[in-house]
Amino acid sequence: MSAETISLLDVAGYLPENRVPADYFAQFLDPEEDISHLMFKAPKFRHHIAPGETAADMAERAVAPILERQGRDALREVDILIVHTQLPEMPIFGNGGEVAARLGINPEWMIDLHNGGCAAFVHGMKLARQLMLSTDARSALIVTVQNAAGPIMTQEHVRGKAQAAVPGDGAGAGLLVKSAVSPILDIETRHLPEFAGQMTMVAEPPRRYWEAGEGELHIGFTDSKIAKVLSRGNRIVPEVAHAVCKRIGVKSQELDVLITNQPNRAFLRNWRDALQLPVERHPDTFDDCGNLFAAGMPVTLDRAIDEGRVHTGSLIMLAGFAHAGDFAAAAAVRWGGR
Repeated sequence: MSAETISLLDVAGYLPENRVPADYFAQFLDPEEDISHLMFKAPKFRHHIAPGETAADMAERAVAPILERQGRDALREVDILIVHTQLPEMPIFGNGGEVAARLGINPEWMIDLHNGGCAAFVHGMKLARQLMLSTDARSALIVTVQNAAGPIMTQEHVRGKAQAAVPGDGAGAGLLVKSAVSPILDIETRHLPEFAGQMTMVAEPPRRYWEAGEGELHIGFTDSKIAKVLSRGNRIVPEVAHAVCKRIGVKSQELDVLITNQPNRAFLRNWRDALQLPVERHPDTFDDCGNLFAAGMPVTLDRAIDEGRVHTGSLIMLAGFAHAGDFAAAAAVRWGGR
């Protein structure tokens, strides 16, 4: 292993205290909504951000366990900060600057990663890894924040929709360093721009998100859109995972741990079946957290490590897709332990 190997040294997650049961949404459910659809089968629980809690608050709380384990001096080495926020408080700029200020760092590279969606953690890993290999940057901090569930899905005219019960709020963080302790073996990212723009925000009556009006914004789903997303998602996540497996010289069945984003139980089942892995090697947090979007991978990996499901030397595959299928990514890591 070369001295320029990049490692995922540590990972952590944060979940807001407000744990919301499925019954909360059931009481508002519109009788015309189809909750039996594969896309909208609700988890038992999800977490919602507290009133007044910000994306920067969540980011700081996600990073805190890493600093407890690695020491606050680890921040002195952070030359790259990549932040993905699902719902920026300001539409003009992201949260990277505020997160850096909270942490007391001034990295040379500070990136607000608006694309990448549910696979933004792996997207951030690839960007950080390339920057670290091609510059003098010493370490990178990646933070992914999902903060849209509480604010959007509990709106009066949205909470009765089947989709409202699926998302949850949370944040994840990962620390990358130049070392061979927990090496990133390979990363595959695929942009599929022909599908960009197929995820849409809608309101009734129709309006742009910046326009004043009575309609509450939510994701626009149709039967046709859902069918296409299911088909693409089932295909592209195993494809990127298999591509990584091929380059590192292993079969998918040899993976010790598969960590994916978690839109619904159907995707989780289909992905592990496609990779020929048993359920015990595919930990997920869906029933406790719902769909955490970009925070799903670091939160789930952090919990799997804490539960003893990831051991020193484990071969981990992180894989997922974004939006309506316009991006997919996978990364293999040989876990070095905490």
